[in-house]
Amino acid sequence: MSLNATVRTTVQPVAPAPARTPQRRLQPVTRTTARRKPKLAYALIALGGALAIGAAQIGLSLAITQDSFALADLASQQRELDLRTHALQEELTGLSSPQVLATGAAGLGMVVAGSPSYLRLSDGAVFGTGAGADWTSTVDPAGAGAVGNALITAPPPETPVAEDGTTVPTTQDLPPAITDGLPSPTTH
Repeated sequence: MSLNATVRTTVQPVAPAPARTPQRRLQPVTRTTARRKPKLAYALIALGGALAIGAAQIGLSLAITQDSFALADLASQQRELDLRTHALQEELTGLSSPQVLATGAAGLGMVVAGSPSYLRLSDGAVFGTGAGADWTSTVDPAGAGAVGNALITAPPPETPVAEDGTTVPTTQDLPPAITDGLPSPTTH
């Protein structure tokens, strides 16, 4: 058998649907429709909300800016206080040095004692020379063996006061005036 013997069915044409006539949807206008008014209250609420958000943002921005200025001012004050604390600490270190204490004691008339004496508490006996120090000190804090101390500051010079109570201005030694150009060293 062959494949040519297939059954064919005939297709019948489909009948067209009955033709419809389109209806017009346009109608004549008899009256105008009233437009709805926009609600004024909704518009005012929306505008007020936008203004409130803008004002809040400006207020927060100003507060943050003010805080940053206050923080910078406090940081500057802290730096100044740290520098002052450091300077006062150096001054305290200089004033508590043994050299300053010895100079102050010598200025008050104190002298270094000679040999020490001991007291026995059980019977009150004194061991040692038992003599007080003489009026000459064996240590001279400002003598030849003194070591320079950079932490010790010299007191400022006193300003002379006239008899009527006014201060006399002091003259400062100034370098010579330059009249003929820059000074140059003399060479051979």
